[in-house]
This record gives sequence, structure tokens and C-alpha cells, in this order.
Amino acid sequence: MTITPGSNPVLPDTEIERVLVVSAHPDDHDFGAAGSIVSWVAGGITVTILVLTDGQAGGFDEGIDRAEVPAIRRREQRAAAAVLGVTDVRFGGYVDGELEPTHDVVRDIVRVIRQVRPDRMVIQSSERLFHLLPASHPDHLAAGEACLRALYPHSGNPFSYPELLEREQLAAWTVKEVWISAHPETNHVVDVTDHVETKLEALRQHVSQHVDSEQTMDMVRGWMTSTASAGGLPEGRHAEAFAVFPCF
Repeated sequence: MTITPGSNPVLPDTEIERVLVVSAHPDDHDFGAAGSIVSWVAGGITVTILVLTDGQAGGFDEGIDRAEVPAIRRREQRAAAAVLGVTDVRFGGYVDGELEPTHDVVRDIVRVIRQVRPDRMVIQSSERLFHLLPASHPDHLAAGEACLRALYPHSGNPFSYPELLEREQLAAWTVKEVWISAHPETNHVVDVTDHVETKLEALRQHVSQHVDSEQTMDMVRGWMTSTASAGGLPEGRHAEAFAVFPCF
């Protein structure tokens, strides 16, 4: 991992009142941003989570009826969010493995942006990481692209998706900055050492996704220590990394 800190300004958390986190699948943001989410909630920032698909293609138990998976994954996601202190969890209801940045998906994201009116958004990268293909699941790429289209030009343009204003009274809203997970040009690390165990506990709530839960936790710990090292943090620290860009 290559991290180039300081290449873009990052707004201090004291200037952030609301954060919207958007991911393709249940548990995506718990892997990539749960430590940061905990720190924001602890600091009094309101966090909303939007999960675009119901994760129907996830898991390992062939004995589970696939028709039951959406309800299972929504339940697990709400439990994980509760561990992080997040109560506002929303679901797009799209099909796992079939997500595309269509106008319907973009409009749904714009709707939530205008409802929540976030200062900061956390999204997935629309650019593929060839050295870490699982981070670049096609749904992740589609979610990232849809979010970027929602951010610009649509969410802040009152003439985009006018039905949202006319029928739902949702006025245009411009997000101040975007944080992107698993981006090739990472420029910001968050020291989440104090929140590692909370992040891992949130991940444990996704029971249907773990063949060996503690092996997964060890893997995540390794990622966080490597990220901290690459970001120049002292030995023994844990971190999450993002590409941060202004939206204005």
C-alpha cells in the first residue's frame, strides 16, 4: 500500500455534523471504515449507513434458502451498526452481483443525500485495485461510480431529478467532502487503535459471512497494522486509509 498524506485538505471533524456511509453490501463499510465511524459517533457526529444490495450472494452455508438471505443480512447489518452506535441504517434492496450505476441507483443515493444532508460521505472506489481484487468487487465499483455521479452533478443541482423536489420536497444539497475506501491514491489515514475491538465486534455480527470468525479478525488486524505502518504511524498502532477529496 502506498499512502501520500496531505495531498488534499481534510476537513476537521469539528466542522462535520453528519456523515453518510454508502456501500454495496452489508459488512463492506465495517471492513473499511468501522473504526472511523465509531470515532465520529463518539465525537457527536450523526452517521447514516446506506447499503445498496441485500448481499444475496454472500455467505458459505449451502443449507440456507437464498430467499432468506436478505432478511438475515439486514438483521446482521443492523446489529453491527448498533455496535458502532449507528441507529439510522437504510437499504437500497438491489440484488447482490447485479448492481450497476443506473439512474435508478443514482437517484436513490441522491434521495438519501438530500434527506440526510451530510457534510461528508464515505464511499467505495470506482477504480479497481489489481493487487487486491476482492476489494474491487464489481458491485463495489458500481456503488462507487453511482455515488460519484450522485455527488456531481446531481445532489447539488436543483434541476437534476426534479421529481425529488416536486414530489418529496427534497431540496438540492452539496456535500463538502468525500472519503473513498480502497482507492489507488490513498492520502489520509485515521488512527483507530482505540476502536479496534469495537470494529471487530461489529464484524462479528455478520455471522453468516464467517467460516472462521477469529481468523477473519486476525486478518483485519493485520490489514490495520499494515495501513498504520504505511501511513507513518508508530509501531503498534492500527489505522484505516482513505482517499479524501473536496466536493466543492
